Amino acid sequence: MPRPIEIISVGNELLIGKILNTNAQWLAKRVTSLGLDVRRINIVGDDVEEISNALREAIQRNPSFVITTGGLGPTFDDKTLEGVAKALQRRIEVQDQALRMVEEKYRKYVEEGRMERVELTPHRVKMARLPDGAEPLFNPVGTAPGVVMKHNETTVIALPGVPPEMKAIFEESVVPLLKQAAGNVTFFETSIDVTGCMESEIAPLIDRIMHDNPYVYIKSHPKFEERTPHLEFHLSTTADNSEVAKKRVEKALTQLSEVLQEKGGKIKPSKPSIN
Repeated sequence: MPRPIEIISVGNELLIGKILNTNAQWLAKRVTSLGLDVRRINIVGDDVEEISNALREAIQRNPSFVITTGGLGPTFDDKTLEGVAKALQRRIEVQDQALRMVEEKYRKYVEEGRMERVELTPHRVKMARLPDGAEPLFNPVGTAPGVVMKHNETTVIALPGVPPEMKAIFEESVVPLLKQAAGNVTFFETSIDVTGCMESEIAPLIDRIMHDNPYVYIKSHPKFEERTPHLEFHLSTTADNSEVAKKRVEKALTQLSEVLQEKGGKIKPSKPSIN
């Protein structure tokens, strides 16, 4: 199996609770669907030292990838690449390809009538300042390029914090890298909704089922609906073969369903998902 992945979300707005960290949630789900394992999600503020320390600590755990989101824009508090450069002990300077990407974006804005003329101000050029050895990733939606670089056995990827930009760069430029790392690994998941069973009553039975199915992860999620106990059970696994993954989950699901029915639970299955 490939080594795990870590996500670092950058932004004071996340730490003060102004916005939800939907980028990390989306990335974790998307990375998992590709058959890879997100091991850790960290949130830090717009501070060079905090970003640097978080990345340095992540790299020490030797993940396959570290993906950062946020802090690539033109404003004073966009400091992610400075933090990355410091963590990796690299110079940060204007990269020609990145500058061309930024300039082309502003030319497009002029053509669309959103600006009168192209002017590469220092704040705009800032978005093309990359750590030495880094390569820009084309941003189909916004202006600031994403960034990819290698450090020892870890690939560091920096994505913008604006969700449509982050998602667009991820799908176009990052997914191929992750698929290559995952190889033939397949992720399979399914879930069922159950009413009439208490989580505390079912907990020891889940332990037994997971013991019998060591490659399947089963997680219960309580949902409170009036006075009726309501649980969602999520089952997932990864395997080198899609049929193996499916059979693993189906076997565990059959055992779980039998146990729940014995306890008087009413089961409503949901559609399985395989990637």
